[in-house]
Amino acid sequence: MTATVQTDIDALMAGGLDDWLAGQGAMRAEAREKATSRWVWSAAILMPVLAFIWFSPAAKTSLAPLLTMAGIGGAAWWGYLPIAAAKQAIKIGINSAIAAAYGLAYEHEVEPGPEFAAARTFGLVPGFDRSSFEDRWHGTLEGHAFELYECHLEERRGSGKHQRWVTVFRGPLIRMAFGRPFRSTTLLERAGKHRKWLGLGGASDHVAMGGKRLERVDQVHPAFGETFALFSDDQVEARVLVHPAYVEHLLRLESAFGARELRALFAGGEVIVALEADDLFESGGMDAEKDREKAERAARQFGALAGLALAINQNERGRVLRADPQPAGRL
Repeated sequence: MTATVQTDIDALMAGGLDDWLAGQGAMRAEAREKATSRWVWSAAILMPVLAFIWFSPAAKTSLAPLLTMAGIGGAAWWGYLPIAAAKQAIKIGINSAIAAAYGLAYEHEVEPGPEFAAARTFGLVPGFDRSSFEDRWHGTLEGHAFELYECHLEERRGSGKHQRWVTVFRGPLIRMAFGRPFRSTTLLERAGKHRKWLGLGGASDHVAMGGKRLERVDQVHPAFGETFALFSDDQVEARVLVHPAYVEHLLRLESAFGARELRALFAGGEVIVALEADDLFESGGMDAEKDREKAERAARQFGALAGLALAINQNERGRVLRADPQPAGRL
């Protein structure tokens, strides 16, 4: 833990979060009582019902185990609902406090906007059959319009009784107003995604997306080409927007969360970044003794994302904003 992180979490706690969390003890206790009561009632109802099923002719069929699993699963889910609601309420309180410290707003529920549509159109996220979104942070961050929320995309695989849902993307989607005007459309992704001859040839020299033909942009820095591929409809402007110094910041953004891949789109005066990572900002919990630890972890995760997003958002050529912003003030 760095001194900066320690100072930030101290400011959050002293600014009102500590007192608010202390007042959630009654809610946590009530949630536990409700959960225990529901599980006891479920057991009282299920035991004779399942005993009847297992001593009936149905025991010789596949119906008995299916009904047993469904009954136990339903009872467990019903009992857990009060705990889930309490954890979500605490998570919203903690994350709202972190957002307020940066001068932002936080919402647990998310309705994806045009940035997600653009991410789909230009391949920042893969195809999917089911989607969910949560943890929206939005407002103005160091003078830039800023929005960040988490995406969870799943694909149905298999056939018949063996169908299952598989996660194809999980991670934050970031949208920021860029620090300098531009008119081009530029796509940044990891090298090797687009290849000639049905994926068997060398790197493709162009891609066609969103009704645009984006040509591959050669970079003078060899390390850039080894890691990232850049496509744009304006070669000159693309080199100004995405110069080799960005490699360090982009890789830092990936490594900060053990991310698997980062992709970015520069279009319409904004930059949209999709980062494959684990589930973030899970600051809610039933153990009051871990509140500080969870709040600190969520603050560190958001601070790293916001700071490194700012670091790749330039106001002038050769100048990047500081990569580790501090909260704007206490709660």
